[in-house]
Amino acid sequence: MQEIISDLSWQLLNKSPIQNEYDIVKARQIVRHFAKEAGMGIVDQTRITTAVSELFRNMFLYAGGGEVLIEKGIVEEKNALIITCIDKGQGIANIELAMTDGYTSGGGMGYGLPGSKRLVDKFEIYSVLNVGTTIRVMKWK
Repeated sequence: MQEIISDLSWQLLNKSPIQNEYDIVKARQIVRHFAKEAGMGIVDQTRITTAVSELFRNMFLYAGGGEVLIEKGIVEEKNALIITCIDKGQGIANIELAMTDGYTSGGGMGYGLPGSKRLVDKFEIYSVLNVGTTIRVMKWK
């Protein structure tokens, strides 16, 4: 597991805080806007929006909020919409366990992180206990 670093060639489209429920809704709408602008069909727009909605909610519930970067760029020779979620929460003690269907550290159903991963083309996660978590998802255009 290595730290998640942005590619300097990527273009930053938006930077949004996640501090409350309204921020979650607003950031989700911004992601959908850029997915549509990128030429994604309605199915892919829905997939990326659903995936990040879960990540934004987790960031708010488990880490007290954070920041979302929305970028576009070339990844693995494909045009990609890139969403990075950064929090300064308690971190994830066992990423492998957290990525298992049915596991929950809270009161949810346990499909958040693995479900988000299934909805995108690339999923990266990096977490350090008592420092925070960074999750990056990418959807090809």
